[in-house]
Amino acid sequence: MRSALARFWDHDLAYSFRRSPVTVAAAVMTLLCVAAAVLAPWLAPSNPFDAAALSLDSAFLPPAWTAEGRAAHLLGTDDQGRDVLSTIMYGARISLAVGLAAVVFAMALGVVLGLAAGYFGGSLDALIMRVADVQLSFPAILIALLINGVARVALPQQMHDAMVLYVMVIAIGLSKWVDFARTVRGSTLVEKNKEYVQAARVIGRHPFAIMLRHVLPNAMGPVLVIATINIGIAIITEATLSFLGVGVPPTKPSLGTLIRVGNDFLFSGEWWITVFPGIALVVLVLSVNLLGDWLRDALNPKLR
Repeated sequence: MRSALARFWDHDLAYSFRRSPVTVAAAVMTLLCVAAAVLAPWLAPSNPFDAAALSLDSAFLPPAWTAEGRAAHLLGTDDQGRDVLSTIMYGARISLAVGLAAVVFAMALGVVLGLAAGYFGGSLDALIMRVADVQLSFPAILIALLINGVARVALPQQMHDAMVLYVMVIAIGLSKWVDFARTVRGSTLVEKNKEYVQAARVIGRHPFAIMLRHVLPNAMGPVLVIATINIGIAIITEATLSFLGVGVPPTKPSLGTLIRVGNDFLFSGEWWITVFPGIALVVLVLSVNLLGDWLRDALNPKLR
């Protein structure tokens, strides 16, 4: 019997993946970025958040290949003497964690609401879709800013730093659930009138069992594509919030916070503090977006 790996290697998705050099390169870059972030405690030259190890004498050191650079700091140091390469690796951990968690939250909420709206219809469908239409009239970043601001007002001052990651996940997730809900609702409207769903109703299956066991699996293809693309959007949204100063605090900087901090010194000559985190953010988001574009085309039966 052929192994599962061999069967997967001969699958249409694997064949499409192998035939696209851009997708392969994007997958490699994504894996490298994720590995660097996950393994930062072991791979990073130093721990940038260890206050005892910081030295202001090492602040504003340029990259190692310049005349004043040091080999110990390949990409230079920031205003607090932290190694820029290390801050990028640790910052990518926060950006990836917030982006992935926000997409999972948005997907769970959107799938549940989309299934309910499409399957039950009626006033429930009208209510959910009207809320979605109203939210679509506002930019996603504005929704995230509004939710983030309300949370900051509602939470005690001493809890802001401890809860900021959870608040950002909820804020970004609530700004992106509409994409999932509308897609799942459309698929549900098509699937619920097919013969296998009608047969499940005739034999007395519970509506929730029909939705979860029969309708949802046939709607997951587009959901996975949206989730992949939205990971990059969520990372950009988190970076935007942090750049605006309403995201992750400087004590636990994400890529957006690093870019904001470095922007203060950009025109004084310390360009590396903001340029290298910016490049890391572009490479990460571009790689994820390219994977999402490939997955969208690979799962589209009209393009096969």
